[in-house]
Amino acid sequence: MHGRLKVKTTEEQAEAKRLEREKKLCHYVTATKAIFEKRKLEQLDKEALELTSQILGANPDFATLWNFRREIFLHLEKETPEEMQALYKAELSFLESCLRINPKSYGTWHHRCWVMEHIPEPDWARELELCNKFLESDERNFHCWDYRRIVVQQSQVPPQDELAFSDNLITRNFSNYSSWHYRSRLLPQLYPDPHQQGRITEEVLLKELELVQNAFFTDPNDQSAWFYHRWLLGRADPEPTIRCLYVNREDASLAVAFSHPVAVAPASHDLIVFGDESPLVVRWRTPDGRNKPSLMWLCDLPSTALNDHWPQHTFRVLWEEGQSQKECVLFKGHKDCWSQDSVTEEQVFRCELSVEKSTVLQSELESCKELQALEPENKWCLLTIILLMRALDPLVYERETLSYFETLKVNCGSHRIDSVSDPESLPQYNLLSCHRLPGKQKQDP
Repeated sequence: MHGRLKVKTTEEQAEAKRLEREKKLCHYVTATKAIFEKRKLEQLDKEALELTSQILGANPDFATLWNFRREIFLHLEKETPEEMQALYKAELSFLESCLRINPKSYGTWHHRCWVMEHIPEPDWARELELCNKFLESDERNFHCWDYRRIVVQQSQVPPQDELAFSDNLITRNFSNYSSWHYRSRLLPQLYPDPHQQGRITEEVLLKELELVQNAFFTDPNDQSAWFYHRWLLGRADPEPTIRCLYVNREDASLAVAFSHPVAVAPASHDLIVFGDESPLVVRWRTPDGRNKPSLMWLCDLPSTALNDHWPQHTFRVLWEEGQSQKECVLFKGHKDCWSQDSVTEEQVFRCELSVEKSTVLQSELESCKELQALEPENKWCLLTIILLMRALDPLVYERETLSYFETLKVNCGSHRIDSVSDPESLPQYNLLSCHRLPGKQKQDP
């Protein structure tokens, strides 16, 4: 038996691993206690850096230790710029080794950002290479994407170069939500639509639609391309409008309801009240008194604005130099009055997707139907078809839309999508057969 290696049994291997774990744990606990003791005694020195590196090298998600290291570096800033440059460069190398252990460590990426803000001579070009290297191994690492945006801003990389970078990643792998999202931020900068803020020109839109069609025809079940498709066919948020004006005689108050939350200063010149065509001096507030962006704003009317003996008072509210206004009439003997808009099926359905380019939407609908014929159970394709039909004409496509609803319900299961389980109970469904209602105003005596 001489000259032959002894092979450890399973029990011996398990015992050896247990002893090794106990040894590491003992070292971890001892070092952690020493670190907290040094912090308690405010011993912010290089020995503390070494101790924390031992723990963070094994567990980069120990956030308290990253905080302690920042305290140490701030304390050491009395050193010369050359010495601090060397210390920070060593810290960057250490951080890179931590990221190799856990590339998605919140604390490590945050600390790297902090170091780059404090290092005397930051090398942003090297940081860009580092980001490219980590995205090479995992192009969906959103921690790295967030850091990369900071690096790009600091190193002033042209948006055109970043778009080319996004092209490269998407070409390699269509299933890259971060890269698709990045395009939605870059394209409006490079090719802004002069008529719609936050949107892109029609020429670029058509090219992007072709690109995203290639993506979901290649992998119909990947949701990232479908989300980007929704963005391409979406539209910028409409400007806020006044939806309702209400005046109460007993409280001598006036309320304005908007389509979107808006910010109004107490003595705002953006929201003006006229009483019988004379401007009134009022102070605006929200119902909760916090005066933050809100759908509703209230004010107290001056005593001179209401006279019980007059046959009627006309109140008019102007928002942002006449961009939106509403008027109501308070008649003698009436406690209140109001003027409001009715929500129509057009407003409900056509806020999902843009109808500005109906030919583009029709083309997209036909493409999705072709894909659905090949992939009849694909939920993303079914949902997109429904949305496109609602955008184009909810009444014309009523029967077809409900048919796709039923197919989507079967494929997804009622436990997955509750809103599809009973489409006839949805407000959207009820509006399909509604007639457009005009805005109404209570003012008849």
